[in-house]
Parts: sequence; C-alpha cells; structure tokens
Amino acid sequence: MSKSVLCALELNGDATDRKVLTEAARMAELDGAQLDVVNVLPDFGESWVSGFFEEHHHERAIKEANDRLQTLCKEVLGEDRNAKVRHLVATGKAYQEILKVADKAGSDLIVIGAHKPELTDYLLGPNAARVIRHSSCSVYVVR
Repeated sequence: MSKSVLCALELNGDATDRKVLTEAARMAELDGAQLDVVNVLPDFGESWVSGFFEEHHHERAIKEANDRLQTLCKEVLGEDRNAKVRHLVATGKAYQEILKVADKAGSDLIVIGAHKPELTDYLLGPNAARVIRHSSCSVYVVR
C-alpha cells in the first residue's frame, strides 16, 4: 500500500505525459496516497554555458515549468484533484533529482514514462533506467 506516489513528467508536449500522469493518479487513488508531480530542469551551474543566460533565466524557467505542471494536472485530473497534488520543479540531472524528491517526499512508488522505442532502440531511456536501478522504492514504467 502506497502512502505517496511520485509522478515524473518531462513536459515535452506529447501524449506520454498525459498517459503517465493518468496512470500515476489512478495508482495513488487506489491507495488513497498523496500524489506528487515533478519536472526536472537541466542545471547549467557554474559551467561556461551558464554565461549565455541572463541571471533571471533560471527563476523564469522554474516558474514556467511549474505553470505547465499546474496546467497539465488541471487538464488531466480536474481542478479539485489538482488542488491536492504537490507540484515540484527541481534542477539538476533528471534521475538524481527524481530520486532525491522521492526520498524527501517518502514516496513508496515512482511512476515514470519510457521514451518510445525505435526499431533499433528497445531499451528504456537513460533516466528511467537509472531511476529503476537506483531507487529504494518501487518504480512503475508507463509505455
């Protein structure tokens, strides 16, 4: 029985996020668990790449990602269900941040999407594979 379900979304605009969110919400509903949704932004840190961005770029990116999470959750889950969802935006390597958020939230289950395989690629995406490999809780992969 899960007390907390973490749903990791890419927010890439395709139908996969809707499918992953729907499945995560269904699983949380089955156990009466808290549903958390997370999106991870890349971290440019102190690298030379960060010099190409304005100082407020990161804060704006976090706000935009949070707005997109809110909008997607409202569309898929409805206003009432969305009001109970915790929306989280992290910065860093996707798999590391997903695992950190799951640990902090006390998640019993992580729901994550797998990228669509092509003819030459029948493996999970690298982030999903790493989450599965390193997670201390169960991971449900949605295809």
